[in-house]
Amino acid sequence: MAFDIDMIKGVYSKMAENVNKAREVVGKPLTLSEKILYNHLWDSPATRAFQRGKDYVDFAPDRIACQDATAQMALLQFMQAGKSKVAVPTTVHCDHLIQAKEGAAKDLKHANSVSSEVFNFLESVSNKYGIGFWKPGAGIIHQVVLENYAFPGGMMIGTDSHTVNAGGLGMVAIGVGGADAVDVMAGMAWELKFPKLIGVKLTGKLSGWTAPKDVILKVAEILTVKGGTGAIVEYFGPGAIAMSCTGKGTICNMGAEIGATTSTFGYDDSMDRYLRATDRADVADAANKVKAHLTADPEVYANPEDYFDQVIEINLSELGPLLNGPFTPDLSTEVGADMTKKANENDWPIKVEWGLIGSCTNSSYEDLSRASSIAQQALDKGLKMKAELGINPGSEQVRYTAERDGILGIFENLDAKIFTNACGPCIGQWARYSDPKNAPKNSIVHSFNRNFAKRADGNPNTHAFVASPELTAALAVAGRLDFNPLKDKLINEDGQEVMFDEPTGWELPPKGFAVDDNGYLAPEADGSHVKVSVKEDSERLQLLTPFQPLGSTITGAKLLIKAFGKCTTDHISMAGPWLRFRGHLDNIANNTLIGAVNAFNQKTNFVKNQLTGDYGGVPDTARAYKAAGVKSIVVGDHNYGEGSSREHAAMQPRHLGVAAVIVKSFARIHETNLKKQGMLGLTFANESDYDLIQEDDTFNFLDLNEFAPDKQLTLEIVHSDASKDVIKLNHTYNDAQIAWYKEGSALNLIKKQNA
Repeated sequence: MAFDIDMIKGVYSKMAENVNKAREVVGKPLTLSEKILYNHLWDSPATRAFQRGKDYVDFAPDRIACQDATAQMALLQFMQAGKSKVAVPTTVHCDHLIQAKEGAAKDLKHANSVSSEVFNFLESVSNKYGIGFWKPGAGIIHQVVLENYAFPGGMMIGTDSHTVNAGGLGMVAIGVGGADAVDVMAGMAWELKFPKLIGVKLTGKLSGWTAPKDVILKVAEILTVKGGTGAIVEYFGPGAIAMSCTGKGTICNMGAEIGATTSTFGYDDSMDRYLRATDRADVADAANKVKAHLTADPEVYANPEDYFDQVIEINLSELGPLLNGPFTPDLSTEVGADMTKKANENDWPIKVEWGLIGSCTNSSYEDLSRASSIAQQALDKGLKMKAELGINPGSEQVRYTAERDGILGIFENLDAKIFTNACGPCIGQWARYSDPKNAPKNSIVHSFNRNFAKRADGNPNTHAFVASPELTAALAVAGRLDFNPLKDKLINEDGQEVMFDEPTGWELPPKGFAVDDNGYLAPEADGSHVKVSVKEDSERLQLLTPFQPLGSTITGAKLLIKAFGKCTTDHISMAGPWLRFRGHLDNIANNTLIGAVNAFNQKTNFVKNQLTGDYGGVPDTARAYKAAGVKSIVVGDHNYGEGSSREHAAMQPRHLGVAAVIVKSFARIHETNLKKQGMLGLTFANESDYDLIQEDDTFNFLDLNEFAPDKQLTLEIVHSDASKDVIKLNHTYNDAQIAWYKEGSALNLIKKQNA
């Protein structure tokens, strides 16, 4: 039986009334996304139609999921909220703090040793506040959620940008910062700007070497890394219906890489099959009773241009396998000759040193089975691996079942390394090099979602390419980036020319799923007696001190850094070895913006301290300004804060005295995180004003005392020669968000309201 079945039935029980009322107020047929959104209004049923991309709306999510790296800060904040128990079903999943190095058993043992303090903290807090806890080794959060918690028509939020994976089961699942999660844990509404809608019509059918991964790689090419910002992507059409549930999850998962609020699919037979296979027949039965409300109205898919803000059509029968990268997930290349040409033109290393299969994007039973069909062919055809191969199963249930069915054994016969059921290399938890900064130039191929510089192994010279699991396996066997498995032959150990046959696999395990211990710990019904302690001298955990309001007068602020080009959350707050400090704000603040490129010297972590004239690291300079009572400003380019949902990328600058982040445009989650921490997240009214910012600039806000919705702010820039520029800045703050700013943070306001 499913977790929280009564909650799920409750969502379905009100759906007909809320959807019918929404259709009435909107005045036209509804998309699936709109049905779910209107069914989850904080004040339902709807009394008016909301304007896409403009209206801020309060929602009531059904559940919350947190991974261990972000859960630390989220739960440290929740502990300050004055509540005895979470208000909605919540889970914590320990998947980020396990480093891949020697293999599953040794790596898990090592993680349990070095991170025991953090795991014990998360387990005790979960037990105290009624939160379900998934132990280290239980699996990757999004695969575990898909197997246990996701349900058609539901709404969930999670403290990880790839929460969107649950769209594969027809949810509206959205990645948020920890402060957003705290609001909902505390029983408050969750605010979101009503999304725009992008429809993707899939015709034809996947076959041969083309996989669901290739669909989202193609969409990323079309929309780019910011083309989905502020929008829900809804997939439909015969190609969508013919696809497996976990394949749908793969597509939704990488929607984070185009900036989409989330992605989703309408309920169909593949979801019914998956629910029943994962022991949730009760959810499938309940969903089937409201089936008409779990997909768009027929008129929408018949004439999508009338109902979506943008429509894309992809013929799956014409789509071939793709490789996206390096360094960005939207640079798409067809396998074979196109890759040869691009690699030669751009000096990409042709030799593939590693193939990596897994992550929250592609670690299902189906993914492993299709990749193993390629591995089995390599064994049968006498081929030796030219690259190394690593496997991260998505959950203990997937791992156990795959081992039982001989799938993992096939990989092991090729000397592949089976890592823990955890994120591993995908999140930078990969002990590949002893000195990654000085490691050699090389290429790797993986079935992950992100391939930013230094993302997987800390090596800025690693060229990472994103592909399907089956293509990753084939390229690992061939050892070449430009190998085309559809056409190219390989020489086996006997000197014979051989070719791969098309990959095959199982949508679901023929013998059903099985597991001995799935790694779940239920909380006590009454956790009031549970003690949660944090040592004062801990390097890993630190109780929070409330931020002080920045006030209505900010003058004399100094430029901390003007970031050049792409500045993701990995640049602002790196993962990898820094994950160990995710529960200690002051310690992790020492990585703040160390990956951002200084526009004035094209160096990282090397900025001018205007108080001394010396150059130093960004965190050191920020601390010097803070010690002197001087606020600082960060300036950035387009899509600033792209990538992960980690709120550390907002909390760390706030902790170090940054008052405002001024950019050409923001990624959605990061902009919200800045607001939640009581900071100013602003955009240039004229993008060219970015060019006015000079290295020795001082900033004065001229009308911050008049901070109000839909009203520009005026900034005076004082240059070192005493000349001045006065510019206008835009913002998207509403009255509630301005209240966060005035109180110093959203958490401060929650505490005040609960006092």
